Amino acid sequence: MDWQSLYKSRVVTPEEAVRAIKSGNRLFLTGNVSVPRMLLEALVAYAPALENVEVCSALTVGTAAHVDPALEGHLRVNSMFISSNIRKAVQEGRADFTPVLLSEFTLLFKHGHLPLDAVLIHVSPPDEHGFCSLGVEVGLTKSPAESAKIVIAEVNEQMPRTLGDSFIHVSRIHHIVPVNYPISELPMSEDGPSEVVEKIAENIAEMIPDGATMQMGIGAIPDAVLNHLYNKRDLGIHTEMFSDGVIELVESGVLTNASKTLHPGKIVAGFILGTRRLYDWVDDNPLIELHRTEYVNDPFVIAQNDRMVAINSAIEIDLTGQVCADSIGPKLYSGVGGQLDFIYGASRSKNGVPVIALPSTAALRDGTMVSRITALLKLGAGVVTSRNHVRYVVTEYGVADLYGRTIRQRAQALIGIAHPDFRSDLKKQASELHYI
Repeated sequence: MDWQSLYKSRVVTPEEAVRAIKSGNRLFLTGNVSVPRMLLEALVAYAPALENVEVCSALTVGTAAHVDPALEGHLRVNSMFISSNIRKAVQEGRADFTPVLLSEFTLLFKHGHLPLDAVLIHVSPPDEHGFCSLGVEVGLTKSPAESAKIVIAEVNEQMPRTLGDSFIHVSRIHHIVPVNYPISELPMSEDGPSEVVEKIAENIAEMIPDGATMQMGIGAIPDAVLNHLYNKRDLGIHTEMFSDGVIELVESGVLTNASKTLHPGKIVAGFILGTRRLYDWVDDNPLIELHRTEYVNDPFVIAQNDRMVAINSAIEIDLTGQVCADSIGPKLYSGVGGQLDFIYGASRSKNGVPVIALPSTAALRDGTMVSRITALLKLGAGVVTSRNHVRYVVTEYGVADLYGRTIRQRAQALIGIAHPDFRSDLKKQASELHYI
């Protein structure tokens, strides 16, 4: 049977597609801005007829009706990265969290640690050879889609066709649901960066050499850094994700990828988060290659890029250099994501620049300001990047180079970039701890 006939024979409605899911199954739900909305809505509607279905996912954008308390006992999310729409469910114990490096996320499914009965994915229409592209979310989806017994896909006319290791053939899709709706957008802040973020971005930009290959995590600081790079030459990208800010850097001739030592001439990523402008730009664009996360985030792959710059954030950091980025005390907040993958990969890169960046203070709900550089992490806080991995820490007050430094030197350097209002207290606490 030719692929066109096979395609037509497998077209079903969302309601028909989710009936392939049985009680006790484990599913993978593709995430970020690629969540298949029609299939998820149909699954939620069908859920009362099911029992103990596990839904594995990472960050998802949009509503999350599948974690509604009314569905307890029917659907239970197992998230490897806690997004804001499921955070309350995780913190209340109605959803699960599995800590895992992003570089190993898909290996849980690929190597059978979490065998998959089905996947819900979101793809572009097939090309003339019958291959659909996984579009804006390749990294976390390609391997689960190859590992599951049943593949259920929304085929969206508005999903961009991204290139790289991004394709799945129609013959591998068991249930096809044609849809036509815009991909969710996640624009950068229209208000622009705050004064603090702007200063942090300036400090980081000064550390980025010509010819660097960059990774940018999610958030205001990585976005702001891009605006300070127009005086650089021949920059490149190797990152788990990127957003709209790269377009202007490419068009201005700054981001050429010409000096990359791995995949020269190509922007390499796992997924994209942005606006319709970005989705149109990446569509069938040979400059862009999307790959599996176990490849993109492998520290020993990352390290093959000379002058690798990794920019990641933190919730707090103690005076020895321990970085908490996934919890507020014992309260689970997000996940490790790709932070350790890229911090370690950049540290092993020739002339690499691994950066942890954070504002010096945070505001509590009552308006009280607290230091994010602390003598000790909060009780129960998770250490994402250990004191053995951290190198550069950047706030609006400067850069602390911790590599090869004693605890005394680290404490002094970190106090030096803390907010001035907290430095005397930090010195006192550091002395009591015999750090200085």
